[in-house]
Amino acid sequence: MTHRAGCRLNLDPDDPRPPYQQVSSSLRASILTKKPGFEAGDKLPSGPELAKRFGVARGTVDKALDLLRTKGLIVTRQGSGSFVRERTSRPVGLHPHLEAAFEQPHVTLDFAGFSSETLHNALQEPLDKVRSGRLAPESITVRLLLPDTDEPMAVPVLVDGLKDEPALRERARNIALTNAGGIAHSVEVLAELGLVQSAAVEVRVHRASSLFKLYILNRSEAFFGFYPLRERTVATNGDSHTFYDVTGKDTMLFHHAAGPDDASGPSPVKVDTRLVVTRRG
Repeated sequence: MTHRAGCRLNLDPDDPRPPYQQVSSSLRASILTKKPGFEAGDKLPSGPELAKRFGVARGTVDKALDLLRTKGLIVTRQGSGSFVRERTSRPVGLHPHLEAAFEQPHVTLDFAGFSSETLHNALQEPLDKVRSGRLAPESITVRLLLPDTDEPMAVPVLVDGLKDEPALRERARNIALTNAGGIAHSVEVLAELGLVQSAAVEVRVHRASSLFKLYILNRSEAFFGFYPLRERTVATNGDSHTFYDVTGKDTMLFHHAAGPDDASGPSPVKVDTRLVVTRRG
């Protein structure tokens, strides 16, 4: 479907949210209300067009689209653009369940996967609501189980001969540290400010490649999905590498709950929240 050129949409200067969240919310509303050009399968306007329409920088649009991908509303195909997911007629996904988890007095979030980047992005909105007083949990506990990048991994690996490349593992390590550190700071500062009674973030590593991601929310809901595998080319330390990598933002998650839930899988299951950790050494 062809998008008609729209007039410039000015952001609300009284809205305390960052511009990228305002842009994301506007696009989300268009998708969920199925406005022309935002129905299932439709291609979104290009990044430059959206930047012009909202009067923001291209980087702001990119962050807004990242949020929509995190919420499972759009999918981006390399070289083709971003499209509204076919499944959005029944909006399910991690984001609304994550926000609902923060409505409980004691929040526990367990994650096992590659880098926790998607979780870091998804946490920003509920944490903003805690900071503004719209959500008021008493405690927040986050546990992250990530791969040990000091050891060779199944991915990332070079396309040529599936060889290990330390520079790619270092890149994966930096991504994981950035996002795990961001989660730790965002959560722990809430306790420092007195907005929650206690907050803790624990990060552990294990000697295995993360080919899937797992979220467990408040010991009652689990989201599980296998990472799509993509071929990519990036420059590290001045050298170009073509390698296989996982893409967390496009992972389709399967939802299981500890009780009846229309959005869950056909057979709700009891959830074991223990994370099995292989300690180094």
